Amino acid sequence: MNKTPEISIVSPIYMAENIAEKLVEAISKSMLELGVSFEIILVDDRSPDNSWPVIKKLSVTHNHVKSIRLSRNFGQHAAIMAGLSQAQGHWIVVMDCDLQDQPKEIKKLYQKALEGYEVVLAKRTQRQDNALKKMSSKVFYKLFNYLAGVKIDNEIANFGIYKNTVIQSVLKLGDAHIFFPLFIRWVGYNQTAIAVEHAARDSGKSTYNLLNLIKLASNTIISFSDKPLRLFLNLGLIISLFSFIGALYVLVQAFRGDIEVMGYSSIFISICFFSGIIITTLGVLGIYLGKAFNQTKNRPIFIIDDTQN
Repeated sequence: MNKTPEISIVSPIYMAENIAEKLVEAISKSMLELGVSFEIILVDDRSPDNSWPVIKKLSVTHNHVKSIRLSRNFGQHAAIMAGLSQAQGHWIVVMDCDLQDQPKEIKKLYQKALEGYEVVLAKRTQRQDNALKKMSSKVFYKLFNYLAGVKIDNEIANFGIYKNTVIQSVLKLGDAHIFFPLFIRWVGYNQTAIAVEHAARDSGKSTYNLLNLIKLASNTIISFSDKPLRLFLNLGLIISLFSFIGALYVLVQAFRGDIEVMGYSSIFISICFFSGIIITTLGVLGIYLGKAFNQTKNRPIFIIDDTQN
């Protein structure tokens, strides 16, 4: 019977055929220095390159490396959930595969966790990303925090160490749309964050662009918050108030005989304005209904196609 590892390291893999071996070597070195039992779980999110043959071979040559391949590209956060579902460790580390999350920082996270914390998040105080990515990330989280009604630091992503009980709670959530950092925030437990070094990307470029961030933000906000609906309700109430005041003014003017012919322009503008508000509100309602419909389908958030080790 295999001994339960102390730490499981889960890393989603996408377009990483040139990085995977370096990743495994760096993690293995750090864990051997830490002196605890460990396993590495690499999840191929159906990369179009040769990532799967590379990580499959790593599982053959390293008995502590497990490889998982999804049936199609489900996205980074679904790949994380797939890896978490197979992790056996008392503690579970989640980290990206591009080596910007540095394996040497796992020791710092683990030692902090042993002080009595169930979640220790890695705070990237000096992010080694380009200016556009840092700016878009900051804008994304500000907008997200406002609309979703939560507080997530843009310097904190997936990297961190989590007690197995925390991860089991995350796996039970069952949401159709997945956003791992928010899941961690939502389940609670005793959490803290510590500063870590953030490295420049080892090779290649990020597959997250501005369009992907906008899509992620909109899906996550709609899935986790009803604030957009409440904002439109408030907007409708404000418009109704001003419309009522305007109607009273026109009524007084009419009684005084100051209005002889109602203007075509004012009627046309009013119809267009209010029609736009109505259509937009119905569109937001439709999006929420669509998300609710997808949730009721109860489809799996990932499908595992192949495994090694």
